Amino acid sequence: MKLSTSLLLFLATCGVEVSSFSPAPMATAAQHRQLTHIFSMPDDPYPSDYDADDLESTEKTVSVDMDENDAIIRDELKRELILLASVTNRGSCATAEESNLVVDLVTQLEALNPTSDPADNCQGEWELCYSSTQSFRSSPFFLAIRSFLGDDNKQITESAFDIHDAATTASRVGKVRQIIDKNNNELVKGTVITSAEMSVIRPESWELKVKGTKVKGSNVPFLDAFLDDSDLELPVGDAYKAVSGSVPVSTLKTFYVDEGLRITRDVDDNFYVFTRA
Repeated sequence: MKLSTSLLLFLATCGVEVSSFSPAPMATAAQHRQLTHIFSMPDDPYPSDYDADDLESTEKTVSVDMDENDAIIRDELKRELILLASVTNRGSCATAEESNLVVDLVTQLEALNPTSDPADNCQGEWELCYSSTQSFRSSPFFLAIRSFLGDDNKQITESAFDIHDAATTASRVGKVRQIIDKNNNELVKGTVITSAEMSVIRPESWELKVKGTKVKGSNVPFLDAFLDDSDLELPVGDAYKAVSGSVPVSTLKTFYVDEGLRITRDVDDNFYVFTRA
């Protein structure tokens, strides 16, 4: 699959017991056929007491904790999570032990989520404080690249993202923000501003379609003023339509949200922790 450069910039014995053995008599052909019949398995691909449809789905679903006594536990977990986010530079400098601690904290918080329909209750401005992967992957721009290349080309996508990460390591990454405007069904992200159409499809899930990207607050001399005053926007969504006939759809799932903190996961189960800006 081809993708243009503009889109990709991307397991006692105590004694001795003596026994005598004599060879077992050879089974006759009839006995052999009988044994074969006894131990042969049926053609049923699910030789068990239940059908495959009876198995419970392993897909993660939203938990809603209505116990008011758990509020103190949530607050303690959030304080520890935000502290770890701070000392690890949003996760980019986390050790394996710190990363495991964060995973445990996030899992506990998701199990204590106090909000029903979390995807429908994320309105407002949020700042990224921790990411289990490269922070730029929270942007609709990079989410669209992942969706466009699909699971068959996941390794290509991961390699491209690693290259992009290495190429921008020397640059200081400032605030990473998301503005969720439910009234306009829009998600806007960052100083490199990427807008996307957003629709809630399940209690925890959004679908995103990238629209466009533009730069604000550039640190390039002379160019910064031009870009800040300009409404010039790269029509990324239209570019996808021209290449493939449609805009790729990305899915984000929010399993925890309260008045000040949100935890959202992408299709690869990477998670992003946001605090209210």
